[in-house]
Amino acid sequence: MFKGRKKITGIGSALVDLLLKENDAFVAELGAEKGGMTLVDHPFIEKALASTGQSPQVVSGGSACNTIVGAGMLGGTAAFIGKLGDDEFGQVFTDDLKKSAVEPVLFSSSSPTGTVLSVITPDAQRTMFTHLGASTELDPAAITPELFADTAVVVVEGYLLFNPDLMMATVKAAKAAGALISLDLASFEVVNTARSLLDDLIIDYVDILIANEDEAEAYCGHRDETKVMAHLLELAPLAVLKVGERGSYISFKDQIYRIKAQTDAPPVDTTGAGDLWAAGFLYGLVNGYPIEACGAMGSACGYEVCRVIGAKIPDAGWHRIKTLISSFDRE
Repeated sequence: MFKGRKKITGIGSALVDLLLKENDAFVAELGAEKGGMTLVDHPFIEKALASTGQSPQVVSGGSACNTIVGAGMLGGTAAFIGKLGDDEFGQVFTDDLKKSAVEPVLFSSSSPTGTVLSVITPDAQRTMFTHLGASTELDPAAITPELFADTAVVVVEGYLLFNPDLMMATVKAAKAAGALISLDLASFEVVNTARSLLDDLIIDYVDILIANEDEAEAYCGHRDETKVMAHLLELAPLAVLKVGERGSYISFKDQIYRIKAQTDAPPVDTTGAGDLWAAGFLYGLVNGYPIEACGAMGSACGYEVCRVIGAKIPDAGWHRIKTLISSFDRE
């Protein structure tokens, strides 16, 4: 399946997360639907921060980046491609990649590094307001097959659909390099906005399709899990439907696997939950673990990141995940 390759390469927005704890009323005042992602300009984020008495936590982020950092922390061979500003946030982003054993393949810009204001409400839901900044300047002409040499899976975040030229350059270069393509649908807003591009993109290029309930409903037109899985199975050779605390479904080779979620403790923050689920799942996949084990690794990573604020799993969490992986090695 992977031609002896194990490297996971991500491409997407190089962003810095500004994590803010607030209430539902604050989200409503910002004019957004809770749980979604809205593209905004830099003044919007500045105004939002000025209207709260809380101080945000600052960490590197971006959907594909979160997944790749997870793969690196698990001990996998990982790289991330993106564009950032020559500024303090850009240095924070680069340093975080290196600390996570991820190879930085980063282009620089005079524009500011992109930021995401992630508002976390008491129910652990996160609502994102994204200023893409320098990340939008990644030149499609710079995305060549050489960037994906020796790569098993290219992780493409759904947010790249906002830049169709970059998306198409990425999937064509990845295919030319002999890599498989994993696409996460990212958010229901992405699906609704980019529906015209999605159909052909998935059928022609995507090998691994990952969606949560809201994204799947926006794309498939219904929420029934059986119908959704049947639909996804028609689109990609391997498809994943994440259903929160009820776990996930994985379809592969005409078989559907039901994966239990870890629910030992209630979530503190769901930021990065889907991204880290993908990290565990793809790490297992490129290393040859059975589908059920890959799903369990994904669930463990998703669970651990929900125990903390932000998308960074602490050392104790990684230790528990690696202990689980070791148990599969003994089977």
